[in-house]
Order: sequence, then C-alpha cells, then structure tokens
Amino acid sequence: MSSQVRRIFISTGEVAGDLQGALLIAALQRQAARLGWELEVVALGGEKMAAAGARILGDTSSIGSVGILEAIPFILPTLKLQKRAIAYLQQYPPDVVVLIDYAGPNLKIGKYLRQQMPNVPIAYYIAPQAWVWAISSQNTQQIINITDKLLAIFPEEARYFRQQKANVTWIGHPLVDRMQNAPSRDAARAALGISPEQTAIALLPASRRQEIKYLLPVMLQAAKTLQEKLPQVHFWIPLSLEIYRQPIEQAIARYGLQATVRSSQTLEILAAADLAITKSGTVNLEIALLDVPQVVIYRVSPITAWIARHILKFSIPFMSPPNLVEMKSIVPELLQEQATPENIVQNALDMLLNPSRRQQILADYQQMRRALGEVGVCDRAAQEILQMLLQY
Repeated sequence: MSSQVRRIFISTGEVAGDLQGALLIAALQRQAARLGWELEVVALGGEKMAAAGARILGDTSSIGSVGILEAIPFILPTLKLQKRAIAYLQQYPPDVVVLIDYAGPNLKIGKYLRQQMPNVPIAYYIAPQAWVWAISSQNTQQIINITDKLLAIFPEEARYFRQQKANVTWIGHPLVDRMQNAPSRDAARAALGISPEQTAIALLPASRRQEIKYLLPVMLQAAKTLQEKLPQVHFWIPLSLEIYRQPIEQAIARYGLQATVRSSQTLEILAAADLAITKSGTVNLEIALLDVPQVVIYRVSPITAWIARHILKFSIPFMSPPNLVEMKSIVPELLQEQATPENIVQNALDMLLNPSRRQQILADYQQMRRALGEVGVCDRAAQEILQMLLQY
C-alpha cells in the first residue's frame, strides 16, 4: 500500500488560484514524502502549478472575470477545459479532488464528480466567498453539497460554513507562509535600484483582461496627477501575466508616466513601495502583510453593475481581503462610481503625506495579521487533504 501512487486532481483558475495551487502542491509533496507516499497531481491551473510538479490538463490562469457580461467570452473556453478534464477523470479516476476558489466552474465539476464518482472525496480549499455576498445562499448549499471537507482560510468563513452545518477546518491564510520569504523594504529597494529619497508607488491594475479596460485608465490618470504633484515619484507595475505588457506599456507612454514594468519581482516591488494603488484581490493581503498602505479600486461594466444592484440585489460589506478579515474598513475601497482619478489621488496623498493616517493603517494591519493564523498553513491544508485518503 505504501508504494501505491495516489492521484490528486486539483481544479482552479486565474492567476491567484495558480499561485495558491502551486503552494499547496509543494506542501502535498512534502507531507506525502513524510508518509512515504508517491503522488501524481493532475490539474486545471497554470504555469506555477506546472512548475510545482502538476500535470496540467488545461491552462485556466488567464480565464477569469468578475461580472455577468465580462464572463461571456470565457464560457466556451471554460466548457472545453471542463470537458477535457472530465474525460481524463473518467479514464483515470482520482483518489481525492481539491477545488480551489473559481466558483462557477468548480461547482460544476464538483457536482459532476459527486454524481458520477460518489466515493471520491472532495475538499474545497479557499471556498468562493459565499459568506460575504448577500445573494449567495444557493451557492452556499451547492458548496456544502459537493464538499466532504471545507478548509477555511478566514475565521469568519469558518464560522459561516460551520453554522450551515458544513464539515469545516480553519487552517489560516496561505499567504502567511508565502510572506516568510518576502524581502525587507531595504533589500527590495536595493534589488530594484530605488534610492532612499525616491517615492515608489506600486500600480496593480490587472490580473484579468477586463481590468485593462475598466481599471487601467482611471489608475493611470490618477498616477499622472500624482506625478505632477510629487516630482520624486516613480511608478512600478508588476505584470500578473506577460500578455498584459503591451497594452500597459502603450498606456504608460500615452500618459507620459515615469514607470517601470516588470514581469517578475512582484514581491520586491510591493515590499519597496511607499504606497500601492491596486485592484481588489488576493494581492491586497500581500501588500498588507508587507506593511504598505494601499488604495483599493474596482470597476465592472456599468450594465453589470446595474444588474447586480437592481436585479440581483448584490451587496457586500467589503470587497478587499484585508477588510474582510476583520470585517472593518482598514484600507479605502473605491468601487464603481467611486473609483475616480480624483478619489484615488486624494486617498493616495493622504496616505503618503499624513503620518497619522499611515500609522492607523499599519496598526490595523497588525491586528489583521493575528487573524490570519500561524505559519504552516499550506502544510496543514496538505495534511487534511492526505488524511481524506485514509478516511474515505
């Protein structure tokens, strides 16, 4: 039995999912080696998961959107990848399945597996944020129906799903592990060649195609105003995917910005920054864990926003993870109509020039960090998943 190969299927999408999947695969291999087990990991994911040792059945790292209209271009590619994955799983049934975020596609795959392979255990790691959204009781039930074990990364998430009678273990947030290797501010500035007196602002406009359209123009317009007011400023833009380089570099030239675009060194750029102006997403937590103040913005198409508000009655207390951890406004969120260049500039200048505002944010970050759990999150997740191979 000990020499038998255990097959794990992991399904995730988008850039953040690919990163989390890669961190989990590394931990699964570590924990399996401890038990003397051999693992075969097959996945829907991206380059980072492939580098961690997964056999990628389909690349989902650039398939992702927020919103109704925004999702339409991705429906066919997603269905094709799901079909390919299901055909593979029918031929080579997995011993355990791990779903990471990526609500719509993963709920479909989970439902299919539950019906066709009822004996295969399913873990949901980093569940869709049903616990945040006012419209998601149906999603909640679907998640519980397909899941044997839910590995929660937020305390509030664990509480919510426990109340709904799910089998939940709170393990903490995996970025706590990742940030162990983050450089100090001084080391990051040295690596990037940023002098002590220079104001460095990180701009994070996009990990999805739609964000180039809806977020990049307002972010760069705000940057242009900041450049006029702060002559020492230089902007740094880490690319989430290389395909965004051309549209971003063209836009920088149009706005006449002093900016550097990098396709690696994201952690260095964030650690070196005095401030980040960023889209909402997992990266907000990385920025918070590096003690960098941030202005968070998000926009979808006006039609999507109207449908969400008036038909779906969509409402959320907060959108960015730092605020969700504590369920309080730690960092400013400028959503939809509020995400104007003027509002971004006002908040950015306040954080750069007002020491008390900066201190308040850093104090709130400290409190937030305590709610993210202890180091060793990915290994705890891996242990829980491997345990399922013995239990089910």
